[in-house]
Amino acid sequence: MATKKYTVTLPEELAEEIRAEVGPGAFSAYVTRAIERQREHDRLGELVAWMQEKGGPLTEGEQAAADAELRDIERWFEERETGGRGGEAAAA
Repeated sequence: MATKKYTVTLPEELAEEIRAEVGPGAFSAYVTRAIERQREHDRLGELVAWMQEKGGPLTEGEQAAADAELRDIERWFEERETGGRGGEAAAA
């Protein structure tokens, strides 16, 4: 995938906290993963709004299924971010 440099403004404390955790070489990758995750979250919200517009409010069963799907997606992102390692964060 082609990349391009952009300038963004972040709270200094947050940026330094992330840099300290991931190292300077992984900062861009971390930000990219965060943006990808936010885009997926936004798309899910759009899907839910569309579904409610077309079919009315979710039933309890539909809500439970959606919650399970969201947990699966979150687990997928967590595994992706940890490189497939179970990690302590997954157990917490």
